[in-house]
Amino acid sequence: MEKNNSESRYEELIRLALKARELSYAPYSDFCVGACLETKSGKLFSGCNIENAGYTATNCAERTAFFKAVSEGEREFQKIAIVGGKAGRELDYCAPCGVCLQVMEEFCNPKQFEIILAKSEKECQIYLLEDLLPMGFGPGNLTEDR
Repeated sequence: MEKNNSESRYEELIRLALKARELSYAPYSDFCVGACLETKSGKLFSGCNIENAGYTATNCAERTAFFKAVSEGEREFQKIAIVGGKAGRELDYCAPCGVCLQVMEEFCNPKQFEIILAKSEKECQIYLLEDLLPMGFGPGNLTEDR
């Protein structure tokens, strides 16, 4: 991670994502994920993955955080930290799935929204949404003047 003024904020997001991961409900895959989402106003929303025996009813950590924030009136977001891996093993970088990227595309500016993939508070990679979803389909694709 590059050192700058916002490094402590990145570390805080990662720490909260790690804490959220502890609440993961993953009895089928044993793959536990935590996320912490920051709104443009600075509020933080965390989420964990929640599996279900009917696999399609499973919800990822990233979407849990987004849905919590949206359900409380937030619509503008700056960044999200994501941590994940098999329970009891060392963490590895855990990128969001396609469905989560699509939810991010709905609410975030792909040229500005940061996705922080972390192994620890000090070890992370930072991407823009447009890097991970280069030809995203979002609200702008549905405007009349398009």
